[in-house]
Amino acid sequence: MILFFEGAKMDFDFGVTAYLIFFAAAFAAGFVDAIAGGGGLIALPTIMAMGVPPHVALATNKLQGTFGSFTAALNFARKGMINFREVFIGIVFTFIGACVGTVLILFLSAEFLRVIIPFCLMAIFIYTLLMPKVGDEDRAARMNARAFYVIFGLILGFYDGFFGPGAGSFWTFAMVALIGLNMKKAVAHTKILNFTSNIVSLAVFIAGGQILWAVGLLMGVGQVLGAYFGSNMVIKKDVKFVRVVFLAVVGATILKLVYDRFFA
Repeated sequence: MILFFEGAKMDFDFGVTAYLIFFAAAFAAGFVDAIAGGGGLIALPTIMAMGVPPHVALATNKLQGTFGSFTAALNFARKGMINFREVFIGIVFTFIGACVGTVLILFLSAEFLRVIIPFCLMAIFIYTLLMPKVGDEDRAARMNARAFYVIFGLILGFYDGFFGPGAGSFWTFAMVALIGLNMKKAVAHTKILNFTSNIVSLAVFIAGGQILWAVGLLMGVGQVLGAYFGSNMVIKKDVKFVRVVFLAVVGATILKLVYDRFFA
């Protein structure tokens, strides 16, 4: 969820141990996120556990997460796993969707999304679990790729700007299910689209002046390293490995959202 806050910057006096924890959490988040998304489940709670207020934690998390999504996307691109000609229209409409979602969250509550998103993720989890061959290899598309990137760029770009949790999982699943990409290619394409929506949200947070730059940049270094090793893991491992991690991350995201909604 993205909020715009006024007010003075707050000072935080973190010790060396805290900075080491920030770095380690960012590395783990970048590694997991590069494989299957969901790195925010590690990074954001870590930042908040250090006593950082939610709006500052969200802003700082978006800064460090942008480093990870950029690194993973760059590594996938260098390995030839991203078809930029195909995905370019998705980048454009994801940018538009994220702009709208980021601005709209300034005025509206994300409570509705908090309620429905766990159920959407449950459907993805069950479908992927019960269809073990899904994503093993490229297959016939169920819809035109250009139309897919226009529609889902707007929808998921909006969602990532407006709320966020599970956006990478939604992208990966949609590409596998609707345009027939295998899971490794879907993960690679997801990263460039995640980076697009992340950079839009980050711009809003920078304008709001609520980022802990020292923490965010340190975690950004951890994200770069984690994303590099995680994306290499995707490149080297087979699709079954990626699917297992994908299921684990989606399952963890469901549990986290349900806990936050009903027990936190």
